[in-house]
Amino acid sequence: MAEVITVSALNQYVKTLLDANDILFDLALRGEIANFVQNARSGHCYFSLRDASASVKAVMFRSDARRLGFRPEEGMKVVVRCRATLYERDGAFQIYVNEMFPDGIGAAQLAFEQLKAKLEQEGLFAVEHKKPLPTYPKCIGVVTSKTGAALQDIRNVIGRRWPAAKLLLCPVNVQGFEAAQQVADAIGKLDKSGRVDEIIVARGGGSREDLWVFNAEVIARAAYRCKVPLISAIGHEIDFTILDFVADRRAPTPSAAAELAVPDRAELLRALSQLEQGCQSAMQRRLDAASGRLMMAEQQFSYDMTRRKLTGGQAELAAVQKELEAAAQSCIQKRQAQLRHAAALTDSLSPYRVLGRGYAMVYNSKGRLCSADVLATGDKLTLRGAAHTAECTVTSVEELNESTQKL
Repeated sequence: MAEVITVSALNQYVKTLLDANDILFDLALRGEIANFVQNARSGHCYFSLRDASASVKAVMFRSDARRLGFRPEEGMKVVVRCRATLYERDGAFQIYVNEMFPDGIGAAQLAFEQLKAKLEQEGLFAVEHKKPLPTYPKCIGVVTSKTGAALQDIRNVIGRRWPAAKLLLCPVNVQGFEAAQQVADAIGKLDKSGRVDEIIVARGGGSREDLWVFNAEVIARAAYRCKVPLISAIGHEIDFTILDFVADRRAPTPSAAAELAVPDRAELLRALSQLEQGCQSAMQRRLDAASGRLMMAEQQFSYDMTRRKLTGGQAELAAVQKELEAAAQSCIQKRQAQLRHAAALTDSLSPYRVLGRGYAMVYNSKGRLCSADVLATGDKLTLRGAAHTAECTVTSVEELNESTQKL
């Protein structure tokens, strides 16, 4: 008789068998979404994945659902990456989805438009966020396949146009489930390295499905966070991806991206040659002008001209000398006349001229000049005339009457 076990033991045993199967641990399933529900509180997504004859329950946890580049809708065909196992509590076989991609042109285009509108609304495409490319980059980071033609095209163009620039390759897969995360990680790694001046994300041509990985939201956000300028070069000129809108510059091909990334050495050499010719022409014009001025100066300072200037200067000097002598003689005569006038005025005011007319000056016994009003009887006086002095004694002092004063 078979061993009796519990339901829990059975479910646990079956789950162990499923989890031990490597194929079931990493599956890629194609199917149509049915009964899609996203829990408003937890953010987890619950739905069924079905085809024409079967369906399987599916769960996508919030951490994975947040990375979706589109909004899943009822009936949409998708490809999911998942693991298949058993939910022990209910004994339900189900898949746990890690990644989801639209399957088919209609669903893919819908997802593209949804993600584009979302990122544009968040400002990831804003012009003011675009960074200018460096004029003379020293090191260029390249995110692409190490075996693809895109890398060789970039090497050829940069080697021809600006061989001084170095390339730093961060190799990635450019298609497949792991490609999106690898490209995003490579962008972040090069940006944080501090070794590159700009980054080129490139992939050669391919089908729309081959290029779809570059519509991943994780790549778009990595490009937006990138501090160094980033050039997108995915597919051909007619191909557009979400990365093209986020990147600082979009190139139609990897070769065109290389041309955008570096200057053209031949063009710069032509410009330098033109500058050199311009400088030589300008220097020659200045030399000719200076030579002409020098010849004119030589003529101006020739012997005859110098002699004429010297003769003219001597004549001017003689005229100025005569003017100075005349001005000095006139000044002397004027000063002499002023001196004679002052002497005559001084002589007319001299007290000795008064003494010559018979007047005398009276000095007291102390030798001081005094007037008759202060004299007293018996005072000793000295009278000084123009030529003689006399010693006198006052015998009387009389006051003149009013009538005598009037006379």
